[in-house]
Amino acid sequence: MKMTILFVVLFASVAFSTPQPGLPFLLIWPTARSTALAGAVIGLADNPDAAFFNPAGLAFQSGIGAAANYGDWLPGFYPDMHFGYLSLVFSPKAENARAHHHLAIGLDASYLNLSNRYCIIPELPPPYPDVWRGAVGVAASFAVTGQFSVGAKAKLIQSELGTDLGMEVLPELGIDDAGTGTAWAGDVGALWRPSSRFSLGASVANLGPGITYSSTRQHDPSPTILRIGACWTLMDNRYVRLSIMPEWDKLLVGMLYDSANAKSFGREMQTELRDAWKALGIEVTGLELVTVRLGYFEDMYWNRGGIVFERDGGEYRHNLYDLLTRRALGEFRSISLCWGFGIGHKDYFRFDVSSDAAIYDFPTSNWKFSLVANDIAGGIRELKQGHVPWKE
Repeated sequence: MKMTILFVVLFASVAFSTPQPGLPFLLIWPTARSTALAGAVIGLADNPDAAFFNPAGLAFQSGIGAAANYGDWLPGFYPDMHFGYLSLVFSPKAENARAHHHLAIGLDASYLNLSNRYCIIPELPPPYPDVWRGAVGVAASFAVTGQFSVGAKAKLIQSELGTDLGMEVLPELGIDDAGTGTAWAGDVGALWRPSSRFSLGASVANLGPGITYSSTRQHDPSPTILRIGACWTLMDNRYVRLSIMPEWDKLLVGMLYDSANAKSFGREMQTELRDAWKALGIEVTGLELVTVRLGYFEDMYWNRGGIVFERDGGEYRHNLYDLLTRRALGEFRSISLCWGFGIGHKDYFRFDVSSDAAIYDFPTSNWKFSLVANDIAGGIRELKQGHVPWKE
């Protein structure tokens, strides 16, 4: 019965929603590591931000962990916008984290300040209305076997767009109404780790009824998204660890929506597959101290990432499928990559830096800085015992 209800809710999100979702801040990559890898972490899910991407990964973590990120968001688009994220994981049996029937709990919170000074008519005098969005969630993960886990998350969402006095419409930020709205949503996920070198994960995030704002009662659907990804560790020794992470994400809101009924089902499916987000992340860690990350990303629907060619005086963004199947795309200009690095003590404590500025078609910086701790007690114990990489 529970699975039946889940599929009914999922189908309703696919079939009856309008093309544009509300609450797009729920799709922002929340940490520096996930941003550097272009969001390709569903099959990995080994940090506390698994509470955001794939709650099933919490059951394979150990002890108490935390991740925190706060900073400017797309300052080249609108100055003074800020995004913050905090996650905690409680997985008490640190020495037996892969055991059968292991249970873990996660908490997380996201906050996006939409720079209220830039979302109003210039003539409107202060005080300016608040324009922000936030979400808090509780996740639980259960290891069904030593290799397979499932997880679920419930979250409460608050969106404050100020009063309708002086508000401008900013669809690129998801602002098409004014007032206050409260909503709920849920995530489900699964993670399979048949070996220490390979894992496969999937999740459906932001399942829910959407949000209705107080001013006009306009309803926006929740940004339901399906994520499927893998992690393959090609090399793992005391000197080098190399992992590659492919991922495919599909925004389900408005899927197969064709207001003019002008496309056949086959053409519509081809468009949906083309518009799906594709990512490939590469992570290399040396001497358990320094990590370098690179991520390729393409999102043709919202015109992010991909490969840029110049033709007939204009620049055009293409995906890898275009590159393999079409000719005369023009002169190559750039490829959109996310990148970043991390410095820390093994996998216990880490400071991460990243940028995804290159995936946007306007100048911006978009740096993220994150602090991450996995199994805090275990890390402190190792440091006290003198177990540091350069002495081993």
